[in-house]
Amino acid sequence: MSDVPDPKAPSKPEPSSGPETGSPPGQAGEPAAANKAGSWGAALLTTFTTVFLAELGDKTQLAALLLAAQSGRPAIVFVGASLALISSSLVGVLLGRWLAKVLPPQQLERLAGLLMVGLGLWLGRQAVLNLAPLPDGLPLG
Repeated sequence: MSDVPDPKAPSKPEPSSGPETGSPPGQAGEPAAANKAGSWGAALLTTFTTVFLAELGDKTQLAALLLAAQSGRPAIVFVGASLALISSSLVGVLLGRWLAKVLPPQQLERLAGLLMVGLGLWLGRQAVLNLAPLPDGLPLG
């Protein structure tokens, strides 16, 4: 037998990624810059959307609204509020970066979940404690 392939036989495509090549899917055969650009854009869009939606109607936005109405200088209030949001976001990003180095991703997700549940319980408790007592004779439900 010869090592020359039969020209009539269907050719088997060479894998460009995956376990056969030892490279992760989506990385072999693609320029590194294109792969990074996609993840960069996705991270930017996800971050923008998440923070934008989380801040809508938040006390920060209401404070900016009131300050703009009071001062009559909305452009200055916009710059001040933007710088404040950038600064507080920087603190969060740096803290997150440090935590990512210290904790494995699974523990970091659990910690974030526990903090959110704890915050929700604490805020719920504060709301219940601050409720005015109902007058006698009014049903609770």
